[in-house]
Amino acid sequence: MKDLKMHCHNNVCRNNMPNITLNNYIKSLSLENKDVEIRKLSNLFPEVKEYYQAKLSGVGETTLLEKYIRVINKEFRSDDHPGRARLSIARKAVNDFIKICTNDMNQAEIMIQYVEAGIRFTNAYGDIDEPFYNSMTAMLNKALKFISLKKVPDIFKDRVAKMVSSTEHIGWGFHDEISELYLQHFQK
Repeated sequence: MKDLKMHCHNNVCRNNMPNITLNNYIKSLSLENKDVEIRKLSNLFPEVKEYYQAKLSGVGETTLLEKYIRVINKEFRSDDHPGRARLSIARKAVNDFIKICTNDMNQAEIMIQYVEAGIRFTNAYGDIDEPFYNSMTAMLNKALKFISLKKVPDIFKDRVAKMVSSTEHIGWGFHDEISELYLQHFQK
């Protein structure tokens, strides 16, 4: 192994080890070693395993969508055992799924599901708070921009219209923002 020398400047020290980029590292691996690395990553990080499940099987992505929707629905349960409404957990489910998702319809679906679940939750338990509504509005805005950008069919139009009508009694300006987003994206 090479003798590593430390170079210091203004109390910041760096070694002279060559800067091997990830791409160079991957290129340097044999096919067998790449296989070992991918298996190791899949075992260490469930997201990597899910990514390959989604990539290699259309059925796998649908199953994963259902799994992540269950996480969202658990946080925003609106039955006799209310969810905890932890926005961070529900948003993480959306963002994690989007990272592994290859299908535009499924990406739009999970974002819309997040907002629908949040609306069901607040309709069941009353007004929540401003951060909650800001999160719902931001997710709907993200979903509608995505739908417009990807030209996903307007199958979501009726669902968003239902969101508008089911939020008429909700405070914090939430209904107004949902209505405005609907008009911006569907009444062109």
